[in-house]
Amino acid sequence: MTNSNKHNLLKNLPGVDHLLELAKKDDQLMDIPRSVILDSIRKALDRTRKDILSENIEHPITDETILDEAGILAQDKIKSRLVHVINATGVVLHTNLGRALLCDAALKNIKTIAQSYSNLELKIETGKRGIRYEAVDELICELTGAQSAIVVNNNAGAVLLALNTIAKDRQVVVSRGELVEIGGSFRVPDVMSKSRCILKEVGTTNRTHLKDYESAVSDETGLFLKVHASNYKIEGFTASVALKDLVLLGKEKNIPVMEDLGSGTLIDFSKYGLPPEPTVSDSVGSGADVVTFSGDKLLGGPQAGIIVGKKHIIDQIKRNPLTRALRIDKLTLAALESTLSLYRDEKKAIRQIPTLRMLTLPFKEISKKADLLFKTIKKDIGMLADIDVADMNSRPGGGSFPALNLPTRCITIQPKDMSVSKLELHMRLSTPAVIARIEDNKYILDPRTIQNGQEAIISSNLTKILKKK
Repeated sequence: MTNSNKHNLLKNLPGVDHLLELAKKDDQLMDIPRSVILDSIRKALDRTRKDILSENIEHPITDETILDEAGILAQDKIKSRLVHVINATGVVLHTNLGRALLCDAALKNIKTIAQSYSNLELKIETGKRGIRYEAVDELICELTGAQSAIVVNNNAGAVLLALNTIAKDRQVVVSRGELVEIGGSFRVPDVMSKSRCILKEVGTTNRTHLKDYESAVSDETGLFLKVHASNYKIEGFTASVALKDLVLLGKEKNIPVMEDLGSGTLIDFSKYGLPPEPTVSDSVGSGADVVTFSGDKLLGGPQAGIIVGKKHIIDQIKRNPLTRALRIDKLTLAALESTLSLYRDEKKAIRQIPTLRMLTLPFKEISKKADLLFKTIKKDIGMLADIDVADMNSRPGGGSFPALNLPTRCITIQPKDMSVSKLELHMRLSTPAVIARIEDNKYILDPRTIQNGQEAIISSNLTKILKKK
């Protein structure tokens, strides 16, 4: 292409105002905000200019082709960035996919509270100002046996707030083996530093004894802290101090004891064939002054950090100025209240809270789901891929039950004319996105985390992708 031709093409490009007028008459663009259309037209024109200068012209340049590109850019700009995906990984509490699914009761309550005014901070009986935490603190105390409770936006915030209230500018004694790191490189020593506490490590990575805590006590000691190893496991030559023993030492030395349970649970999972996890009521019953745990992990509710314990300490925490910065909103409270209410009937909680239902799903039920999914997929794409079922393992995820494998039965797919990695990519980019996993060069779909009604969507997406190839 000569410089003269390039000059003519650039000179004849339509103006922004002209394209804006055309966009007003385009059925697909007329409802898009003008600011978005304007920005998209400018970007489309810039791209066209670059294509002309680099001689990368694949089609005639017309008003329509530029407007089409602007339309694609505009549609991409206005689409929601937070979208629904199908979790076929088998990881129940998948942090990247939003962790716990909310129960129907929580969703219903969120809608009710979101679309109307509420008594968030109003005592209806007296007409005077109330406290938002009262919506759930009595219920939490009922379920855990604690004297008092408060809820903040997540468990990291709960730990930070409790530490800052109880032991600001004082030493916090904690076992070296419990200085954990959770997702996003968030470490207990770091949150302790931000809480204005002074870390006092005792013991070793694998063994800590009661005498280590006792030897660390000084006039500067403000708190004994235990951190439950909910996201890792140390085996072999190990020793740790039981919470009840640390509580006895705390009473003897007049030092409060706090336990960060991390995930936290209100039910005994060992009754359902899972490894035993300390329940919140266990920790409260052991005499801990403060216990913190998450709302969106094993509890199966919204993201929240729950603090329970002795009333005089919880009252101090409520008065801490940081509490306002970490407080939760009305929608979280609505979801949490509905989720907690189900725990008054454990059988109902297991049935209706998705996290509990998926974690405790019997293998027989998993097999039924696998058979249904297999038949659906086999019927739709049986000629396009090798499809089979295989006994494998699911994972709890979310830093809960470290090293636990949950027996499951999965669907395995090997496309005949497409690589497994390419299939995974296209399924991830489909609508809705299907997130699965690859093992032994096979595309794996785990029914444990696939919700009822999603089987047909998965099969439809597979069919479109493999037939298009």
